[in-house]
Amino acid sequence: MKRILIALISVLICASAQAREVFSLNDDWQFFYKLDTSSDNARRISLPHTWNLDALAGQGSYHQTTANYSRNIFVPEEWQGKRLFIKFHGVQSVADLFVNGHHVGEHRGGWTAFTFEITKHLEYGKDNSLVVVVSNAYQNDVLPTSSEENLYGGIYRDVELIVTEATTISPLHYGSDGILVHQNNITDTSVEATVAVYVTTLSEKACDLALTVRAPTGDVVLSRYVKGRIEAGKPINIPITLEEPLLWYPNEPNLYTITVGIGTHEEDEVSVTTGFRRIEASAEGLKINGERIAVRGVALHHDRAAIGSALRTRHYEEDLEQIRDIGANAIRSVTAPHAQYLYDRCDETGMLAWIDTPFSRAPYLSDVFYYATDKFRDNGLQQLREIITQNYNHPSVVMWGIYSLIWMRGDNVIDYVRTLNSTAKSMDATRPTVACSNQDGDINFITDLIVWQQSLGWERGVIDDVKVWSDKLHAEWSHLCSAVAYGEGGSIDQQTKEPLQSGQIDMRWLPEQWHTALHEGYAKILETDEKFWGVWINNMYEFGSVRHNDGISRTGLITFDHKDKKDAYYLYRALWNKQSPTLHITEKRRNIRQDSMQSVKVYSSLEEAPTMTVNKEPVELKEVAPCIYESEAVPMTRRTQIVVKAGEQQDSATITIGNALAQSR
Repeated sequence: MKRILIALISVLICASAQAREVFSLNDDWQFFYKLDTSSDNARRISLPHTWNLDALAGQGSYHQTTANYSRNIFVPEEWQGKRLFIKFHGVQSVADLFVNGHHVGEHRGGWTAFTFEITKHLEYGKDNSLVVVVSNAYQNDVLPTSSEENLYGGIYRDVELIVTEATTISPLHYGSDGILVHQNNITDTSVEATVAVYVTTLSEKACDLALTVRAPTGDVVLSRYVKGRIEAGKPINIPITLEEPLLWYPNEPNLYTITVGIGTHEEDEVSVTTGFRRIEASAEGLKINGERIAVRGVALHHDRAAIGSALRTRHYEEDLEQIRDIGANAIRSVTAPHAQYLYDRCDETGMLAWIDTPFSRAPYLSDVFYYATDKFRDNGLQQLREIITQNYNHPSVVMWGIYSLIWMRGDNVIDYVRTLNSTAKSMDATRPTVACSNQDGDINFITDLIVWQQSLGWERGVIDDVKVWSDKLHAEWSHLCSAVAYGEGGSIDQQTKEPLQSGQIDMRWLPEQWHTALHEGYAKILETDEKFWGVWINNMYEFGSVRHNDGISRTGLITFDHKDKKDAYYLYRALWNKQSPTLHITEKRRNIRQDSMQSVKVYSSLEEAPTMTVNKEPVELKEVAPCIYESEAVPMTRRTQIVVKAGEQQDSATITIGNALAQSR
């Protein structure tokens, strides 16, 4: 094996390096399934990696199995006396690390970062063997035990080697950076906070800490030096006060940088960013710094076609660009957290975030989502603590998800939900807790916020029943902080003229028109309902699910490859995006039709009413709902050209009436 770190080590020795060094370990891994009879045929891969890409390409089966990842790292003699840690940013779902054959540790949970110290197992001046044994099989004591999402398996996020001095800001505190900024009292004129610094040492009982706070402008606004006592598992707390702060708002995302060094910064130094804001949740809605925020959110899953869950930063950038384009101001990390990069970008752009805990139930009667065992409960609490700690400093993260779509059947789950909720509140009293529910009962009265998953008009009833339901909810449970989530399937490859009829849905036949009809009906009712603190669309993108007929959940506004936008995407863009105008003719994909009489529907957000011509003849459009315009049925023959204009915007479509082959004669 090559000695991977030689070049970096030369720089380390020849230059005046910092005490803490971080090296990427993403390259030069070997991968093989545990069932393989020999590792001689192992594939060379780079991280991030998942072993289910073949299944995504339709070239193999979806595997829930165990596999090994191995590589060597060269550890120079000069590192004797230092401490070495390996940080994994995400392994799906259970990982065991071995160094030179020694078992270093196990992590159970596929969505959070974790760090192991490997110092005592190393041989200096030599290559050292790393082996990571990974399993993505469902286990009865690792959440989630019930999920629609694919658990792709693999080391699907980055891996780093961290080299520090003997006394260091801890990389071991629940996989975090070791610094938490507690926001104690936030007003328009001052910030009172506590910087909690977790220090780990091999021998020292105390250390000197140097703290620096930089404002969003880059100016140093506070410097402090403190001497703290080092106690395992306990932080050194540094209180700070900032006068005339620049608070963090969604439309003004001001970020402060807090740097903590040990000694004179020569032993260690870590920087974190945060924004100061206060969050209030009540029946009046969600407020940030006293300003009510009408949440317009989209649910975001963890994969895309050809990539699975092994997302890179460019994929998050592409997703955020589309989410901003639709006009959404919030994302929900469904089931569990995304990579830290996503929340960094949310911090910088003012996008709000809700992060779920993986305590969920998929809509299959045979699924068991809750095992009333100590191991199950402990794992849920462990994952919750990791989620909160790792994302604590992100101002964009404004709520912690406690559960999703669970029900009260079998073993009593209420006490466990209360334990999760109270644990979240004890760790972080500044953020509300939230849950997504489609059940009645006491389970809805535990978290600070509740989001009702609704499907009226799809599984039963008609869409207009949503108005009856919301009126009754507001009348009887007005004290709850309620929002609503909705969305069902629709494929761009399936088109129909038949109207949506609830209770007759065949999961193998999900025309785009039915998907559009549900979203139009719900938006018409809910967009003007100010008693809900938010509306959440399920989902922004289609996602991979072997539990669906063709391996994909079609509920997204955009296809699984994140390229093709469905009509409903443009509906919300017209309703939500106040910066860029929308003008869109619907049903362009149903471009061959049999009936000669056809109506045309248009989404427009422009102040000027849209005008339309059909084969150059003017046709009247009437506004039937906010941003939705529709014509009467008009005669169309052969190839019909439709043109819509509003202001400087224009859209067009071509519709063929009858048999396309006959038209060519």
